Amino acid sequence: MPQPHHLQPGPTPAAGGDPAWQEWSDAWTRHIPVLTGRTDLTVTVAPGAGGGAPACFYPAAGRIEVDATHIGAPDVANPRRAGHTRLVPTAYGLLVHEAAHAVHSQWSTPPGTPPVVAAVAELLEESRIENRHRARRRGDRRWLRHTVTTLVSPADAPVDDAWHAGQLAGLLLARVDARIITAKDIKGVRAAVTSILGRRRLLQLRDVWRQAHTTDDTDADAMIGLAWRWCQILGIDPRHQPDTPTVDAGVFAGVLAQALADYLAYTAGLTGAQYRAQQLTARFSAPTTWSLRDPTDAERAAARTLAARLRRARTHQPEPDTRPSVTPPGRLRTRHAITARAQIAAGTVPTATPWRRRAQVPPPKPTLHLGVIVDASFSMHPWAAPMSSAGWILAHAARTNQAVTATIAFGSDVTLLVPPRQHPQQVLELRADGGSAAFTDAVKLADELLQLRQPGRLRMLTVVSDGDLPDIAPAQRLITTLHRAGCAVLWLRPADLPGHTFTDTTTLTVADPVQAIGHIADAAVTALERA
Repeated sequence: MPQPHHLQPGPTPAAGGDPAWQEWSDAWTRHIPVLTGRTDLTVTVAPGAGGGAPACFYPAAGRIEVDATHIGAPDVANPRRAGHTRLVPTAYGLLVHEAAHAVHSQWSTPPGTPPVVAAVAELLEESRIENRHRARRRGDRRWLRHTVTTLVSPADAPVDDAWHAGQLAGLLLARVDARIITAKDIKGVRAAVTSILGRRRLLQLRDVWRQAHTTDDTDADAMIGLAWRWCQILGIDPRHQPDTPTVDAGVFAGVLAQALADYLAYTAGLTGAQYRAQQLTARFSAPTTWSLRDPTDAERAAARTLAARLRRARTHQPEPDTRPSVTPPGRLRTRHAITARAQIAAGTVPTATPWRRRAQVPPPKPTLHLGVIVDASFSMHPWAAPMSSAGWILAHAARTNQAVTATIAFGSDVTLLVPPRQHPQQVLELRADGGSAAFTDAVKLADELLQLRQPGRLRMLTVVSDGDLPDIAPAQRLITTLHRAGCAVLWLRPADLPGHTFTDTTTLTVADPVQAIGHIADAAVTALERA
């Protein structure tokens, strides 16, 4: 979900200071008049401050809160010294951003404004106040640049639709016109937004935010009017659709999410792969209550057996073909023969293959991408141990067989048991003691890790669950999307549990949890043989 808004005009909660951070709070309270020209403001720095956002401003109380998480430890710098800002650029940028709200957000949303219009007005306010602050204090642009990545969440672009494309445009493209970030920074985001909205609508939205940048700090009517115009450009009628559009859980993320991830990776100085690995660790790590153990001899033997079966599946039924050879018999290839003689004359080891002979060779096989999603709800408790073993066995069997596997558990949250292209030395034992609300997130994660919707590879998704899910309709849409994209879906259901049977799947009823490992292996081998 997007982060909570950091301009809090409602009731003000009591300040929750932390004695360990009191020095920071006092130092920044003394400093805030320099940024705002106001002497009635206080600053609270503490872990968890910010009202759920990285930082926030409470106008009624005249208080700015900054989450100390973005600083690290209290002794990382001396906040009384001017040079400390270079050591905590993101946190100081948050302070500058909230100072801009304190000075320039002098209007409030009129009562009765539709929520969708209010949300757009708040979106336009972000780049407006930064533009006005930069005009007053040009040197603060460097700190505001550091802040952008904390105010933009990967959840801001969950699907490719006009509303979320507009959100990204208002958050990032508008900051280019505010001269906070550069057009080069968000080149990929602009291309993605344009592909969704089209050039004409994007130019219309740009006219809106540029007018917002010139709007007076107290002109609520103008800001609300611009928000209504924004909604009309996106095809939203607030009179009939007053609430902000909700995300369809049955739709996969697309180009907007990819462009936003690339931008966040670029600003963090990371490659796309490094950023994704960082996000996976932060969002999908196993709970601390899950334990690790050494694999048993039976699990090692099962991994070797499955690896051998996958190799045979790749090499069975040889087909007539030709292959190069250094020596006869075969057909002489003149160009390669001349190259071989030249290499010999030069005193190097010849690498050319002058002959081509007929042979029975295995046909080329695509890379197998296999995802396993395991239900970790309480009803699936007997299946937890066998599925923990399955993840380890599949990862090691795929190691030398041009296969990529990933094992994911879902309950109330999603946990990545075995990431792709990793071969854990120990078995992570999952605990089936949660709910089952995160199935759609697990499917989306499997698609992100294994590219299950992209052609050019052999794709298969296996789900081990009773199918008793709270979000059956969105789950069915995701499964149907995978099926139509050419990804086979195997569903293994416990025989002793009631549940829902999904269409566009091959559903097997399994009595013994241990047998599920064999069914997954058989399906992978069969898919390779038929590829």
